[in-house]
Amino acid sequence: MKSSYAQMQSTLSLSDLELLLALVRGRSLQGAAERLRVDTSTVFRSIKRIEKDLGELLFERGRQGYLPTELGRELAGYAERIETQLQEAREAAAKMGSEPAGTVRITTTDTILNGLLLPVLGRFTAAHPQIELELIAANTLANLSQRDADVAIRATRKPPEHLVGSRLGALKSAVFASAAYVNRAGGQVDLEKADWIALDESLADHPSVRWRRQHYPKVQPRYRCNSVLSVAGSVVWGLGVGVAPVFLLKDHPQVRIVEGPVAALETDLWMLAHPDVRHLKRVKLLFDFLRENLSL
Repeated sequence: MKSSYAQMQSTLSLSDLELLLALVRGRSLQGAAERLRVDTSTVFRSIKRIEKDLGELLFERGRQGYLPTELGRELAGYAERIETQLQEAREAAAKMGSEPAGTVRITTTDTILNGLLLPVLGRFTAAHPQIELELIAANTLANLSQRDADVAIRATRKPPEHLVGSRLGALKSAVFASAAYVNRAGGQVDLEKADWIALDESLADHPSVRWRRQHYPKVQPRYRCNSVLSVAGSVVWGLGVGVAPVFLLKDHPQVRIVEGPVAALETDLWMLAHPDVRHLKRVKLLFDFLRENLSL
């Protein structure tokens, strides 16, 4: 009778590993199908076949999606190493000085994407027409180890130790109001009595929320938003006062700083990558470009 290991050796193919890795990263049949550009029924049939061939369960099915078993995680690790080595081989095969090509997946918040990246990324893609960018706006840090993204750009004072990266500079924040709102207040805004625009309970631990509660404990915000970008937009349209990054509103002609920049809210902007992709030429080029071109 064949051992389980012998079965695995004889039946597991590279395409099987690719599908398994896609399901680990996608966490659902739909997520894996989108990564592989096939339909969900193909993913479902394939994973069932692989598990039957191996005689082992690779995923637990639950409300949170497809969660890999211990064996599933182990095989996904092999698949990631193969993927990395293939990328390295492609890089080595490319001639020195040839035009870099490929896709770079960037994850960041909607605030940083709209306020810092979009104004400059057009110059990057114009200089490197063979590089494609995938932009993922999310408030949570993507799992770079599972290649949810190649590069993460985040505001943080403590970047994860397992990632490598570069500090791009300091991010400052202030309390802003529109010129129209300041005029309605008689030219001087009393922050104890102002109409505050604040983040809602989905971001209750955000530094701006903690700072406001500490310094203006009696304030009850009149407006609540689920993103910093929405707070800034509400300020621009004159709804009230709110905390926003300086880079987002500093050049807006109809907006004024009414307090700050606030030292307690200053943080760092980091560009992070998994060590396995940091050496890729297209990732290096992006790192160098953003270091030189972001205006904080």
